Amino acid sequence: MKRTMTLAALLGTLAFTVPAMAAERTVTLAVENMTCVSCPYIVKRAMERVPGVSKVDVSYADKTAIVTFDDAKTTAEVIARASANVGYPARPIHRGG
Repeated sequence: MKRTMTLAALLGTLAFTVPAMAAERTVTLAVENMTCVSCPYIVKRAMERVPGVSKVDVSYADKTAIVTFDDAKTTAEVIARASANVGYPARPIHRGG
């Protein structure tokens, strides 16, 4: 009986110490300063270099980037900063699950 209680206590403790599962998130970013057709390529490359980013779609016409990323490895703010660092300030306008 004591061994069963100890195992139950250990499992209960582990349930609260195991980190939450990472989730794939999607964010739409408004991207400034895109003035030519090569700009989206530069923005895309900068965002793809952020660890945890799995997909980037940049629209020159809409001046947006839709980015899918692992929220355990990065944030929308870090991705936006990567774009700003190459001359294209970005800000989140929509977050998805």
